[in-house]
Amino acid sequence: MLEVVSDSAEEWKTVAQAISTLIEEATFVATPEGLNLRAMDPSHIALIDLRWPNTAFDKYSCDQNYTLTVRVDDLLKVLKRADSKDRVELKLNEDNTLELTLRNGYERNFTIHLVEAQYSQTPLPKVTFNITARLKSTIVRQILEDIKTISDHVAIKAEQGKLTLSGKSESGKVSVVVSKDNPELEELNVKDPGEATYSIDYLSNFSKSMGAADSLALSFSSKMPIKLEFPLGKKGGNVQFYLAPRVD
Repeated sequence: MLEVVSDSAEEWKTVAQAISTLIEEATFVATPEGLNLRAMDPSHIALIDLRWPNTAFDKYSCDQNYTLTVRVDDLLKVLKRADSKDRVELKLNEDNTLELTLRNGYERNFTIHLVEAQYSQTPLPKVTFNITARLKSTIVRQILEDIKTISDHVAIKAEQGKLTLSGKSESGKVSVVVSKDNPELEELNVKDPGEATYSIDYLSNFSKSMGAADSLALSFSSKMPIKLEFPLGKKGGNVQFYLAPRVD
């Protein structure tokens, strides 16, 4: 038996949007402890890791481990019909379908067919991060859009007291400096100065999927993968995104 109830659809919409940036089919692993998802994009340069504990839900009943693979587009279409205040009820049926019920004054029932798929969990990258920062989500999105006007990649450089994000192309170059005295930069720890370059499309799409998250944690080292992380609601859970560096 698997039955999950959330008093808001906001977190579900955030999850669906986040995973849609990387994959077409998503495999959720439901355990008595909560819902988890880990998946890598087809090019194997980006990975998403979702941890959603049972305490984050209004109701969570799971008597054993279940593996549920859905088409992300199917899930998105249903959740687009949900208002953020809708109560979301998810139930696994005996015919291997997923039943989604939305309640807010009236009731809507949707049935999604699960996909047969072989699943093996991808390990997380083993990376030592020399730089960690926490920024307001709004400034992250603004900076990436600024750089995207010129470049399809972003170089991130960390020194004591400041972050510099830049990009260049045949049409020109752009640079943005965020110093530690900027209130939008909530935290910056630099064990060792470093710089790495990443695809801006991946970072931009992921940052747009953060929903109502107020801030985003960023961790990286020179020429190593970057990790972005944001909380999923106020009751627990988080989403992590890893992206391999660009190699010239």
